[in-house]
Amino acid sequence: MAGRPSIAIVGSGFSGLGLAVRLLRAGFTDLTVFERGTDVGGVWRENTYPGAACDAPSHLYSYSFEPKPDWSRRFAPQPEILAYLRHCARKYGVLQHVRFGCEITRAGFDPEAGQWNLRTAGGEVHRADLLVAACGQLSVPSVPDIPGLSDFAGTVFHSARWDHGHDLAGRTVAVVGNGASAVQFVPRIAPDAAKLTVFQREPQWVGWKWDRRYPPLRTALNRRFPLLQRLSRLAVFVWFEALLNPMLVSPRARRVLSAHVRALCRTTLWSVKDRRLRERLVPGYELGCKRVLISSDYYRALNLPQVDVVTSAVVGATRDGLVTADGREHPADTVILGTGFRTRDFVAPMRVTGLTERDLDEAWRDGPRAYLGMAVAGFPNFFLMYGPNTNVGSGSVVHMLESQISYIVQAARALRDPEALYMDVREGVLAEFDAALQRRLDGTVWNAGGCDSWYLHSGEGAGGRRRNASNWPGSMLGYRRRTRTLDPSDYRIVKR
Repeated sequence: MAGRPSIAIVGSGFSGLGLAVRLLRAGFTDLTVFERGTDVGGVWRENTYPGAACDAPSHLYSYSFEPKPDWSRRFAPQPEILAYLRHCARKYGVLQHVRFGCEITRAGFDPEAGQWNLRTAGGEVHRADLLVAACGQLSVPSVPDIPGLSDFAGTVFHSARWDHGHDLAGRTVAVVGNGASAVQFVPRIAPDAAKLTVFQREPQWVGWKWDRRYPPLRTALNRRFPLLQRLSRLAVFVWFEALLNPMLVSPRARRVLSAHVRALCRTTLWSVKDRRLRERLVPGYELGCKRVLISSDYYRALNLPQVDVVTSAVVGATRDGLVTADGREHPADTVILGTGFRTRDFVAPMRVTGLTERDLDEAWRDGPRAYLGMAVAGFPNFFLMYGPNTNVGSGSVVHMLESQISYIVQAARALRDPEALYMDVREGVLAEFDAALQRRLDGTVWNAGGCDSWYLHSGEGAGGRRRNASNWPGSMLGYRRRTRTLDPSDYRIVKR
């Protein structure tokens, strides 16, 4: 059993690359990263829309083991983040382990061999002892089913599949959605459009984006004194952990802290000059129930004379535009879908089958659940990254990913034992963890804030009951503590 375990990672975004780096540094060389694209980067490779940028500060939204002293600004733009990921892949020797243009469509576990059989879209078969799905929650665009859209005579594309060959200058543009992507690209495209209509399903809380360009002196000091950058990272971390996170997860802290943040958001809203438009932009749900957006130019863009906001729902499309529930037809020659991602598809486009050929979709019929967001009972030697209930409402998901990386490396070490055939998290451990998790979530703003968000899912076998399968109801430090040590008693370890 020399060389065990062989490891397969699906995806080469922040999750997959970070795990590959740590595994290689820990001595695991029988490693393959399967990437369906032609480059690394995941969501930062796919989202190239105008204005794409991170909404977490750059010094925290990066690997702790690879600080970047020369971030150009506080909130890094997409090209710079993608360049950072490419740099990490080259520096740590990951590229030689990546198979580009290789999409895994099926993964089935063989309990006799203790291995996963992976089938690609091209029909190839690969085997691995340990399988890690690093697909993420934001990899598959959510395309709404708008009746008649296929008959639309103009151009249609999703913001995550931006058509850079389509010039928007002088166009009549319809933007469906007003979420995190739209608040970034609308200000960039609005000045050039002849007419731009934003179809808003529900208002969002939008705070000011305290962005700024870092001066050359900042970069020089970071290089000369690395401690300065570490202190900057720590300060951002403490801001999220001590102030913003309690506002989301604690009912008592919510009452105290949210008033101040809400006041800041309302101050930003006053940049909208039209009083009637301002009224349409005020959310009717509690601050934080949905993701709080940040932008210093979205509301300014709505002031432009050629920009309009429509609050009636889109119910159909014609050859010449979109139709809303109030019966109006809105002319357009371009439709941009800023409608987010299919956040429940943690392993898309794979079909995963575990013990007794149990399908993961069937196991998740009542909603996705995984122990610590990583392990699913009945699916041995299989771990998820950025899986169920590992999203943070404030902070950096990269910190969460590094916690998961450390845990999965421990699992790989456990499978080095030549007598270990496979390890499978116990159903009772998962059930107890998930029940406690959901109880804690009931007290958070995500569940009790009065909004309909992508955080909540309806289980098909649970009578339509809504459950939160996205968020972690605690702090980043709390998750780090829970994942610091893999407890073998949580798993059923089958010997050869």
